[in-house]
Amino acid sequence: MSTSKMAAGCERVDSSHSMDKSITLPPNEIFRNLENAKRFAIDIGGSLTKLAYYSTVQHKVAKVRSFDHTAKETEGDPLYEISMQEEVSARLHFIKFENAYIETCLDFIKDHLVNTDTKVIKATGGGAHKFKDLIEKKLKLRVDKEDEMTCLIKGCNFVLRNITHEAFVYVKHADSEFRFQNTHPDIFPYLLINIGSGVSIFKVESEDTFERVGGSSIGGGTFWGLGALLTKTKRFDELLQLASKGQHTNVDMLVKDIYGGSYGSLGLTGDLIASSFGKSATPDKEFSKEDMAKSLLHMISNDIGQLACLYARLHNLTRVYFGGFFIRGHPVTMHTITYSINFFTKGEVQALFLRHEGYLGTIGAFLKGAEEDNPNQYSWGENYAGSSGLMSTSPDLNPMQRARSGTFDMLEMDRLERQLVNLPLLQDPSSYIPDTVDLSEDALAREYWLYCFEEALDGVVKRAVASQPDLPEAAERAEKFRHKYQHKLQTLRHQPFAYGSLTVRSLLDTREHCLNEFNFPDPYSKIKQGENDMALKYFQKAVKSLEELSWEQRQFALVRGLLAGNVFDWGAKAVSDVLESDPEFGFEHAKLQLEDRPWLVDAYDQWLERLKGPPHKCALFFVDNSGIDIILGVFPFVRELLCRGTEVVLASNSSPALNDVTNSELQILTERIAAMDLVIQSAVKEDRLTLVQSGSSSPCLDLSRLDKVLAGVVRERHVDLVIIEGMGRAIHTNYYAILSCESLKMAVIKNSWLADRLGGKLFSVVFKYEVPPGHKTTTLDHVPVTPS
Repeated sequence: MSTSKMAAGCERVDSSHSMDKSITLPPNEIFRNLENAKRFAIDIGGSLTKLAYYSTVQHKVAKVRSFDHTAKETEGDPLYEISMQEEVSARLHFIKFENAYIETCLDFIKDHLVNTDTKVIKATGGGAHKFKDLIEKKLKLRVDKEDEMTCLIKGCNFVLRNITHEAFVYVKHADSEFRFQNTHPDIFPYLLINIGSGVSIFKVESEDTFERVGGSSIGGGTFWGLGALLTKTKRFDELLQLASKGQHTNVDMLVKDIYGGSYGSLGLTGDLIASSFGKSATPDKEFSKEDMAKSLLHMISNDIGQLACLYARLHNLTRVYFGGFFIRGHPVTMHTITYSINFFTKGEVQALFLRHEGYLGTIGAFLKGAEEDNPNQYSWGENYAGSSGLMSTSPDLNPMQRARSGTFDMLEMDRLERQLVNLPLLQDPSSYIPDTVDLSEDALAREYWLYCFEEALDGVVKRAVASQPDLPEAAERAEKFRHKYQHKLQTLRHQPFAYGSLTVRSLLDTREHCLNEFNFPDPYSKIKQGENDMALKYFQKAVKSLEELSWEQRQFALVRGLLAGNVFDWGAKAVSDVLESDPEFGFEHAKLQLEDRPWLVDAYDQWLERLKGPPHKCALFFVDNSGIDIILGVFPFVRELLCRGTEVVLASNSSPALNDVTNSELQILTERIAAMDLVIQSAVKEDRLTLVQSGSSSPCLDLSRLDKVLAGVVRERHVDLVIIEGMGRAIHTNYYAILSCESLKMAVIKNSWLADRLGGKLFSVVFKYEVPPGHKTTTLDHVPVTPS
């Protein structure tokens, strides 16, 4: 798209940014679900408008329901039925655009606002008063003004709690300039530096406890005003563009200009600025606009950085977040502030920036209007299918980008069904990072995985269409999905930091979001159903063959069975190709694919020794795939733990992802297995075997965002063993996770490139048994006798 066009398909028609009234803004691209909008908030600044609204979204979900098995079954009867049902969920929409477009946007909203019964629009920002009459006239809603600073802090608290990788550290010249922070379990206290026309500094101690502790009149307005006087450039983004090309040392006087080098006794390096604009007094010398803009940006950013340091030290705070119109994700600004804070605090205080700092005020205003709905009682998640990403800061990648600040920018968040919290057994929740590799920092890995996901796209589209054979429009929706996801992959190739740290998990989650966007909630539902039905027929035979083994032989057979079951993963192309071409490929075939011991990562001997000791009190098992994996791999292993006297909690996905077993499917499978096996049956009856939703809808696992109910069960049952199974959960994520109890992490590597990188080969085995530092396990001299 040319730089004269908006991302949404809207064209500028002249340099004064007036808009052609005939332009129609496509609702599917910008004001999505507007017909179901329930509540509005608006934040109008000097040049940008940020609009928020809450809507209900109708989408399809796949439901499973057990058949009545009391009647005599016939061969081939499925275990359960699958139905597609309509469900309504809540979504937050945030849209950012230039004030020049406000009248056309309000007209569009008015024309499409049909179902709302709201009478009020919450408003904040300096422009809320200026546009009050216009808003009330266009939307027929009463403008209710909210305090700007209260809204700002409410919004900041909200994004820090709910958006993974919201905050980042900026590191100039690093492989990835953005270093994203994981969601912190306790966000308070922190210092918020809001840089608008001036600077306001807030100490935030809790959701509702904050105070303005300082400020400065030298802020974004100063840069804009002085910049306009010095360069005759009237637009803020054009000033930033000039600054990115300038050389401040032509204007600024450095330490070496005064002393001829460094000033060692004071710890001052030669290239440190001694006097901003110090050289500009030189007679008969002209200075370029670029150099003056760069010097001015340095001067103001350094001043703000030093103020931030002083207030952080004064209030004993180490986390400082920066927001406001001045930052704009501009690299020179972020680098200068970061450098200043690092210099004055010797690295003890961290400068943190926010991906969605432009939305803080409008989010806060929305929350003020939605307090009766208790939005803070829910967890929310960014919807990657409907959100614009963080744009590139490199002028080389997109030289006109900063001049196109009118581009419509969007953030969408879905309300999650359950409140998500940390796993209580994380050794240090604040330092936990779920992902093993950050693809935004690893160019080779990034290129491979982006290629891998692109190559798999045809198969996903085919599977999506096949999952809805009775819906003729499925093929059209699947093509729309393809286009949307392909566009996301292309964006991430050029801007890997667009949605935070780029990882295999985020690529998988983005694909799931895009599938759901086009009503493909469970493309693998029929495959899972068939595999579950088939595997159940072999369960009793598998258990019988295990009982015939000696104790030591059985322990190894159980682990080998778990690993073989984990081979059946439709998310791995090497496996899905085999399963597509050879429907007869089964459990015994999978066992033959496994590498012989010693495995790539092999702690089996330590695990066997541990089993000779007393039983664990309770094991938490994060399960993986449907079919052979859960039925012939996991359940026999769980059965053995139960026989040892260990209680077991099985945690499965709340919603579908690939061919992973969901909680609703697992309930049905457990019921059927209990009918066949007395050990499982009695464990269910006596509440020694518990099924709990993980709160996840991903093939990977983030232990910092788990269902609150699961966390409660973990505490109540005194879980002392965590088992994580599968390539997504135990290798792409949690490979380095440190827990405060014993853990097993096991997976089969079903990707040749990844196997090669880890020093193995296809179907190499990872079997990690980990004991936390200082934790003692007891082993006995005798082998316990376990019931058959």
